[in-house]
Amino acid sequence: MFKKLSTLLKKVMHEASDGSAGEVASMHLAMASLLCEVSGADHQNDEREDNAKLQLLSKLFDINDEQAKSLLLEATAKSKASTSLYEFTTKLRALMPNERYDLIEAMWTVAYADGVIEPMEEAVIRQVSDLIYLDHLEFIRAKLAAAPQA
Repeated sequence: MFKKLSTLLKKVMHEASDGSAGEVASMHLAMASLLCEVSGADHQNDEREDNAKLQLLSKLFDINDEQAKSLLLEATAKSKASTSLYEFTTKLRALMPNERYDLIEAMWTVAYADGVIEPMEEAVIRQVSDLIYLDHLEFIRAKLAAAPQA
């Protein structure tokens, strides 16, 4: 999954680099903010979810831990200040269907990090899935793929 997401983000960054560096930062911030939306949906701060977000950001964007922490702080602030998921998802609608799937799978990975899927976490992921036009079957497939193997 990390390899696919990394490839996805490199593609997005390459396409955005044809435009501006600000667009790349905007995409990074939107994706990181969505991860924060998932982890904050249950209003409980869990270190395991924070660690999962940091690991995902480091691997996905090929950045070091300090850069990931900085991005996560900015994304957390942006997430808390936002009034809807729409401001994050509008940037991500241009993704290909398989890339949308990978994003939703990453969100499920964060949700599963604490071992419990809260109804509000699932609701956030479901809303994002709908806003980026991911088929419900793919939503379920991503959930099952991200689930810890028992």
